[in-house]
Amino acid sequence: MSTAGDSRAITPPDIQARKGGVPLVCLTAYTTPIARLVDRHCDIVLVGDSVGMVLHGLPSTLGVTLDMMIMHAKAVRGGLEKALMVVDLPFGSYEESPEQAFRNAARLMAETGCAAVKLEGGEAMAATIQFLGARGIPVMAHIGLTPQAVNAFGGYRVQGRGEDAERIRRDAISVAQAGAFSVVLEKVPEQLARRITSEIGIPTIGIGASPACDGQILVSDDMLGLFSPFRPKFVKRYAELGDQAGAAIAAYADEVRKRRFPAAEHVFADAPKDADADATGSGGAA
Repeated sequence: MSTAGDSRAITPPDIQARKGGVPLVCLTAYTTPIARLVDRHCDIVLVGDSVGMVLHGLPSTLGVTLDMMIMHAKAVRGGLEKALMVVDLPFGSYEESPEQAFRNAARLMAETGCAAVKLEGGEAMAATIQFLGARGIPVMAHIGLTPQAVNAFGGYRVQGRGEDAERIRRDAISVAQAGAFSVVLEKVPEQLARRITSEIGIPTIGIGASPACDGQILVSDDMLGLFSPFRPKFVKRYAELGDQAGAAIAAYADEVRKRRFPAAEHVFADAPKDADADATGSGGAA
């Protein structure tokens, strides 16, 4: 974690060195304004492929493209100063071969300025993680429930229960040995998350994986209650901003229909006044 007066941006080695220390704070961001809000509080800001569902209304993350990720990552980059920016490699951009993964990860880093990429998969992706790391691309791994494989899982189900726990454990060991600097554990039982966290030498970042992990991540829109009906068990709503926004829009609509807005203070007079200048420089144009 950056200390007071330390303006240095957080790096992947910084994150890896936090293993077993103060828990890592991670959130998603897809836009510059949200990036600015979370930067001062987070160690990692993830530009996740969840953007497809959260902002684009897609039914899953499978329709997200590399161009979409680059567009949103550029926006987020403009709002960050300290937090480590990690960007998801979307479905179909890395699974074919380590060489394909390198081409797309290199493009992602070159065009967005991100410091690391995230990809889903355990043992099957170990060779790719090692290939990328050997070529200067830090990788955050993602195991357990991997949303890009939701069809293979038959839905967004908890992973690693019963005999399946050993599969997730092997995945964790494989990505750590391959050189990932951290790993997201999604929707796995607490006992398994605790065991994995104690057995591997890189930080575990939980989402629905209990406080036993070395850090936590949530989708910002979910925890803020922003326009999302998605309320999984592992999400705590820290605000209900969507409800507040809805009430504000309803009040605006009511005032417009009753000709109460714009009021006199929002109207320009025939003679120019100093107050006519828009301090934001945007002119308020839609």
